[in-house]
Amino acid sequence: MSDETGKTTHFGNRTVAEDEKAGLVHGVFSNVASKYDVMNDVMSVGIHRLWKDAMMDWLAPRAGQRLLDVAGGTGDIAFRFLRRAGAASAVVCDMTDSMLVEGQKRADAESLASQLDWVMGDAMALPFEDAEFDVYTISFGIRNVTRISDALSEAYRVLKPGGRLMVLEFSQLPNAAMQAAYDAYSFNVIPRMGQVIAGDRDSYQYLVESIRKFPDQETFARMIREAGFEQVKYRNLSMGIAALHSGWKL
Repeated sequence: MSDETGKTTHFGNRTVAEDEKAGLVHGVFSNVASKYDVMNDVMSVGIHRLWKDAMMDWLAPRAGQRLLDVAGGTGDIAFRFLRRAGAASAVVCDMTDSMLVEGQKRADAESLASQLDWVMGDAMALPFEDAEFDVYTISFGIRNVTRISDALSEAYRVLKPGGRLMVLEFSQLPNAAMQAAYDAYSFNVIPRMGQVIAGDRDSYQYLVESIRKFPDQETFARMIREAGFEQVKYRNLSMGIAALHSGWKL
């Protein structure tokens, strides 16, 4: 199907019609779902766990809060949130059914079942009412969205007044030499790991390319402000390999 509007976007380094990207991204995550958590550990040497813990430290979950974790995949963020908040609830929303299935197989999913829901949905058109959630998180997922501005607008819509947005995403290192070294690792090593561990080089080639297409820290912070959020701030993790962005619906 072609995009009748003629609008295009990027899928890694490829230019594709806007209405094709979601299906392509769905294919990537369907392919890697069974090995997704293992590959996260291998690619980051386990550091992604520290980044997610840092996210929870800044977020400071509280009892009674309701979390929406978009592109929540296998539940890493929701599990962390519920363990810290105690008497709280969470919805994991993801466009890829196979990722949700993998998440529901995890031990934490069983132990937290009474506090946790799993829902298929598109970040750009969330299947929830206005002002349903206290917290909206998205981790390593917003760079895969066709129109980031639409996803941020939806985040604003489903948050209650006083609600908080927090985004964890790969970002940009502060100088060209460091960025070049990181790019060399990413482009030369990660797709090979994907082939050996997940049997899928192409999906991990896309994931590496998508990181380089994502806006830098300041540009993304501006996009969050343009969606209506206030008190927007960010913190670099591992010198900017990843970054946390925070904003409030006030």
